[in-house]
Amino acid sequence: MIEISAGVFHDKIIELLNNYNEEGIRFSFKEKKGINLYFETNAEDLKEASNLAKLTIKKQPWGSVLYFRSSPAK
Repeated sequence: MIEISAGVFHDKIIELLNNYNEEGIRFSFKEKKGINLYFETNAEDLKEASNLAKLTIKKQPWGSVLYFRSSPAK
């Protein structure tokens, strides 16, 4: 599971990652706690998956200016 912490654009982040499916990697939104969004992933390396999610968000016009954190969930 990975964790995305962002103050805004929760709906856009959820939609983006729920629809992501490249090279067999997928994300599935599980829950929201405060500013934290939690996603299940089928990736074996959670650190790599969190970096992929971060890059995917940053590629969006709204994501390039967004301050957020992406990491494996604890």
